[in-house]
Amino acid sequence: QVQLVETGGGLVQAGGSLRLSCVDSGRTFEGYAMGWFRQTLGKEREFVAAISWSGGSTKYADSVKGRFAISRNNAKNTLYLQMNSLKPDDAAIYYCAAARSIYYSIPYRPDDFGSWGQGTQVTVSS
Repeated sequence: QVQLVETGGGLVQAGGSLRLSCVDSGRTFEGYAMGWFRQTLGKEREFVAAISWSGGSTKYADSVKGRFAISRNNAKNTLYLQMNSLKPDDAAIYYCAAARSIYYSIPYRPDDFGSWGQGTQVTVSS
């Protein structure tokens, strides 16, 4: 069973950086794409970034392209999200997720992901 735990959230000034981590303590997630999503109060969960199981392919939301970088270390069962040039609009609860199955292309819809972490809060002050 996949058990995902995110860490690394916190308070940062606009323009600053944070790195989120997500550890799968339940089973290895090698073989499955992984993703990051975010959600603010009253809004739907929003896709941020996803990465193939090999790490060779990535996909980003337009709003974070060029600022965020997703990566993974399968030997450590860990997923990362490096967030640079943070803006107040980036403030949200960030969730990592594991894909439901092996997809031909990188999944990006919330329904494509079957396991979720509990989330980590990112706050960006202006």
